[in-house]
This record gives sequence, structure tokens and C-alpha cells, in this order.
Amino acid sequence: MWDLVFKSANYLAMAAWFALILLPRKPFILSAVMYLGVALLCLVYTVGMVSLIGGFVDSGASGEGGAGSFTSIEGVRALFASDGGLTVGWVHYLAFDLFVGLWIARDADAKYFSRVLQAPVLLFTFMLGPIGLFMWLIIREGRARTFGWKRNRINV
Repeated sequence: MWDLVFKSANYLAMAAWFALILLPRKPFILSAVMYLGVALLCLVYTVGMVSLIGGFVDSGASGEGGAGSFTSIEGVRALFASDGGLTVGWVHYLAFDLFVGLWIARDADAKYFSRVLQAPVLLFTFMLGPIGLFMWLIIREGRARTFGWKRNRINV
């Protein structure tokens, strides 16, 4: 069961990233990435986490023992030692990275950055999450200040 959830979540995330990077950014596409991508991954995460915590499904643990928790490295290791814990954790990463990618794409479009510049940043975000976000925060800084200054100047 966990293998199917893992693979399905990966395919869903890859399809959403494909749409975000390569397709025109029409409202329909952005909504599909948000609701069929991010929201659906969040739903899978929520159902998986509730099912694991509630004991409704088998975690797929290999019998290594130890109670899972977020308060120690051993506890986190125990959480990820099972197929269920690993799958739910991976879906967590997929959902958040896709949400961050969507934010980057919308922010870049609003600041008139070319799609050619956006593509590598989005690819880094897809593959390496925080590195892509960090790149974007550095790249956008100058233009964000310019747009902020113009907006404040107009309102004065």
C-alpha cells in the first residue's frame, strides 16, 4: 500500500512541476497546481498521518523498535524507519516544495522575471527545496525593493 501512495504522490508532484515550469501560466493551470497538486498532496499527507497516528493502518515498520517522536533525532529516525512514516514524510516535502515553487512562479511573474530565469530556480526548488528558495530570495531582492519603492511612491 505505501509503495503505491509513494509512487502516486511522486507522479502527481512531477505532473504539477511540469505544468508549473513548462505550461503557460493561465489561471486554470495555476489553480490546477494549487488544488490538484498542493492541496491533494496535503490531503494525502493528512490522511496518512492520521491513519498512522490513529493506528488505522500498518506503518510497515521493520521491527527495529523505538517510539517515534519529533523531540529527538532518535525519535525522528524511528518515525522514518517505517514505510508509512517515510511515505508520509516524503509527501510532506512534496507538498511544501510544490507550494514554494508555486509562490516563486507567481512572485516572479508579478515582478516580470523571464520564464528562462525562472526555470532553473524552479528546477532547484523541485530537486533541492530550500536551495531553490534561497536562490529566489537572492535573485528577487533588487526588483522587490524597486517594486516596493514604486508602490509606496505612488501611494504617497
